[in-house]
Amino acid sequence: MLKNPQIPLFILIGAFLCLSCVKDTNFDDADNIVLTPVVELDLIYFNLNASDFFDTISNTPRLQIIDTTEIKFLDDAFVQEDLERAEFLFNFTNSIPRSFQVGFQFLNEQNDTTYTTQTNVLAGTALDTETTIFTEAVANEEIMDLTRANKVVVAVTIPSADAALEGMLNLKSKTTYFLEIED
Repeated sequence: MLKNPQIPLFILIGAFLCLSCVKDTNFDDADNIVLTPVVELDLIYFNLNASDFFDTISNTPRLQIIDTTEIKFLDDAFVQEDLERAEFLFNFTNSIPRSFQVGFQFLNEQNDTTYTTQTNVLAGTALDTETTIFTEAVANEEIMDLTRANKVVVAVTIPSADAALEGMLNLKSKTTYFLEIED
């Protein structure tokens, strides 16, 4: 008789595991792995008062407001190699009784334009805020132009303004980057 009946049980289980069917693993397939991360980032935002479009000192309208934001993410070599496409979402809310033209100019380190886009924002009223959603998809050859940028210049243009103008123009935006990383 066996003094310890558990030892043959471990041998039996070990033999079963060694002799059981196992799917063949091809480690060469590891070279064919493609990662496709999706990265969402806030891009730019602003809150402009109607009074920002009128200079009370000189008593003259200021028909264009320009702001520059650095976007260091795009000019990275890793992003330039692996970015497949980008989708921009610009969400404007406007309670100013004027429409606006908004231009987005992407610039490289030498301030050369690499990519541009623009949209019109619908006029709002003091009682009813108007929402304008603008989307832009960038792919193919244009994606390389976009990835050379390290800043974006936003120019907001109003057709007319005066001291009595009231309301707000707000922008919230984000970009979704679609990457394809091959090893």
